[in-house]
Amino acid sequence: MNIILSNTDSAPIYEQITRQLRAKIVSGELAAGQALPSMRLLARELRISVITTKRAYEELEREGLIVTQTGRGSFVAQVSGARLREEQLRAVEAHLAQAVRAAKQGGVTAEEFMEIAQTAFEGGNQ
Repeated sequence: MNIILSNTDSAPIYEQITRQLRAKIVSGELAAGQALPSMRLLARELRISVITTKRAYEELEREGLIVTQTGRGSFVAQVSGARLREEQLRAVEAHLAQAVRAAKQGGVTAEEFMEIAQTAFEGGNQ
């Protein structure tokens, strides 16, 4: 599984894993019913503690994005279109909040920011 961890990211490792798996599920890269690597295997691949992968999987299960079956493993849950849209909107809001912070730090006005966003939305920054 292609998960990239960063020591420079301020988010804890389990959140980095959760964020990346959530993005893969929401984008459809991981399909409903698809098996996830076992917690031990993922921990070994990422060279982290099993406790960290367990915490990430538990978070995703709480969100209803994966299901864990004792003795079988963890699988991508069947997620409704409305739920996927909600997750996508949440991701967009998080990215926008980060962009707004950067814009304010750089002295970008609201009007300039909106113009940049409009250009990006219309395909100038795909």
